[in-house]
Amino acid sequence: MAPPAVSDEEVELRLGKLLQIGVLAAAALVLAGGVGYLVEYGATPTRHTLFVGEPENLTTVGGIVASALALHARGLIQLGLLLLIATPVARVGFSLLAFLRQRDRTYVAITAFVLILLLASIVGLTP
Repeated sequence: MAPPAVSDEEVELRLGKLLQIGVLAAAALVLAGGVGYLVEYGATPTRHTLFVGEPENLTTVGGIVASALALHARGLIQLGLLLLIATPVARVGFSLLAFLRQRDRTYVAITAFVLILLLASIVGLTP
């Protein structure tokens, strides 16, 4: 038995909610991390003569998630930024599922191609 067809209006409403929730959650994480960062480091003098990059644990998704779960300010900021980047990618993935459900082959092919390009650029497979 085939799943019931989903109307275009329903898909658009769900996509809109997905984007709203993603952006608001990302903003909340960045705000919480920013406040925590200012509380922890706000009074620290700035040294403009020395460049210090991100700590090693904040250069991988696993490290960022672990840091955020430990409620470290920089981890929360980084997780918020990752969520902000992931939100449009999730939108494309959701669109692909909706087009598959509607059996719209043209849009399935186009959306799958866009999703492949997005994912390839995120993992660094494109120049």
